[in-house]
Amino acid sequence: MNIQNKRFFCSWSGGKDSCLALYKAIKEGGRLVALFTMFTEEGVRSRSHGLDKKIIEQQAKVLKINLITASASWNDYEEVFLKELLNMKDKGIEVGVFGDIDLESSKQWVNMICDKACIKSMLPLWQEKREELVKEFIDLGFKAKIVSLKSSVMDKSYLGQILDKKLMNELKDIGVDPCGENGEFHTVVIDGPIFNNPLNLVIKDTVLKDGYWFLDMDIQ
Repeated sequence: MNIQNKRFFCSWSGGKDSCLALYKAIKEGGRLVALFTMFTEEGVRSRSHGLDKKIIEQQAKVLKINLITASASWNDYEEVFLKELLNMKDKGIEVGVFGDIDLESSKQWVNMICDKACIKSMLPLWQEKREELVKEFIDLGFKAKIVSLKSSVMDKSYLGQILDKKLMNELKDIGVDPCGENGEFHTVVIDGPIFNNPLNLVIKDTVLKDGYWFLDMDIQ
C-alpha cells in the first residue's frame, strides 16, 4: 500500500523485524505517530520478547517518538489490542505497520484486528526472504542483541551476542533460521540509522522460563 504522508503507528516488539518494518515505512514517506507495545498483565515486561518496560521506553526516547502501551493476558489480548487501535483511530492514525514476514496466521490476525478498527494494515517485510532481511538489517547499520532463545535448539551462550553476518552464518551452520522466525530466538535493537544514540544495556541475570532462556537487562 502507499503510505506516503499517512499517519501510522508501528507495532513494536523492540526487536529487529518491527524495527526494519518501521524503517521501511518511514523511508516510504509515512508519518510515524507512535510505537505500540503490548505488555503482560503486570505491565512490567513486553508480551512478545519479555523486555523490561524501561528498555522499550528508552528505545522510544532515542527514536524521539511517543510510546503507547497496554497490558493484557492472552485471554483478553485481542480485546485490549482492539481498544487501543480504536483509540488511535480516533486520534487520526490511519495505518498500522507490523513486522510479520511469512506466517500466514499472523497476517490474518493483523488484517482482522485492523479491519475492526478501520485502520489499514501494512507489512513491509511480507514474503521477503528471511536471510536477505537479516542481511539488509545489518547492512543498514542496525545493531541487535539476542535477548531470548529456545533452549532446545540454541545454547545459552548465544544470549547477549550481536546479530552480525558472522553469527548469522554460524546459526545457519547449526540449523537455526538466522531470522529466528520459527521462534528460535528474539532480539532487542540497540542502535541504528533512526536511533539518535545507542542504548547502553547491562545484563543483570539470565532466566530459564517455559523452555526459553531470557536476559534480564537494565538501562545503564
